[in-house]
Amino acid sequence: MAGTVDATRLAAMRRGRRLEYLTIGWNSAEAAVALIAGLLAGSIALVGFGLDSVIEVSSGAIVLWRLVADNERAERIALKVVGASFLALTAYVAFDSIKTLWLREAPERSLAGIILAGVALVVMPLLARAKRRVATSIGSRALHADSRQTDLCAYLSAILLGGLLLNALLGWWWADPVAGLAMTPIIANEGREALKGESCGCERACG
Repeated sequence: MAGTVDATRLAAMRRGRRLEYLTIGWNSAEAAVALIAGLLAGSIALVGFGLDSVIEVSSGAIVLWRLVADNERAERIALKVVGASFLALTAYVAFDSIKTLWLREAPERSLAGIILAGVALVVMPLLARAKRRVATSIGSRALHADSRQTDLCAYLSAILLGGLLLNALLGWWWADPVAGLAMTPIIANEGREALKGESCGCERACG
């Protein structure tokens, strides 16, 4: 029986590592497109989305390390890094969104940003669901927090898409920074929960 449990856990760990490799690859490409398109268009929401992707790359890397190390110390460190990453992103997006509104810096339209947000809105929920299944099977709070970060990427995609479309179709320049501000409480809450070790839907602690 113990051998069967060990084999099941090892298989789940392998699935988790494959998902993190996929996360790192996807978010590296996503970050490059979002940051370039955001800087060209002057879109704070799009730049914030790109920075979130950069944070997801670093989060994926630390969670991948946790899955390789597979011990409680790695679990705690990974969870703290994920939480701190959320809070750093919150501060940046809030500051730049308020600055953009104050200075009335209208962004340009961004077709690349609209396409990117639409694709991410489809891909991210599927990836998050797969991560959560693995997190539950191995009892990893860090992987579960990382799955919430992937969920967050989907939420941000929807907010970003709304802001970009309102700006492109109706000329509502303020929709972009408002979309950025709408992201901040969601991001901050996830960071707080990760730092407190609350971002887990797992029944058992990691071994």
